[in-house]
Amino acid sequence: MINLFQKLKGKSSPIPHTKKVKSIGGLVMKKVRMTAVGRVQGVGFRFMTKMVADQIGVFGSVKNQADGSVYIEANGDPIKIDKFIEKIKKSPSPSGKVDHLEITEDSSLPERIKFSITN
Repeated sequence: MINLFQKLKGKSSPIPHTKKVKSIGGLVMKKVRMTAVGRVQGVGFRFMTKMVADQIGVFGSVKNQADGSVYIEANGDPIKIDKFIEKIKKSPSPSGKVDHLEITEDSSLPERIKFSITN
């Protein structure tokens, strides 16, 4: 997780340690869920998140939450997931701003084969 106060000081915590989860065919897979807080709704954030995921080769979903945050689930190669996380921290939308990004590795998330926008 990025501590909001560290973010304001220009510091952020490192990306969570990669857990190697074996997938079908023996491929290594990383699964994360994230909640982005800030100016993340009404600025094309979900659309741009999908675009970034498609460019990097990450699969999952993104959706708006009632509290104004955006929830993201992602799975894929650990290096690609780490790159995706870095892009989300910087806001994939030029009009958006991520003030806080909560990141949790969760091997129980469903393995997706595409990235979709919901709600």
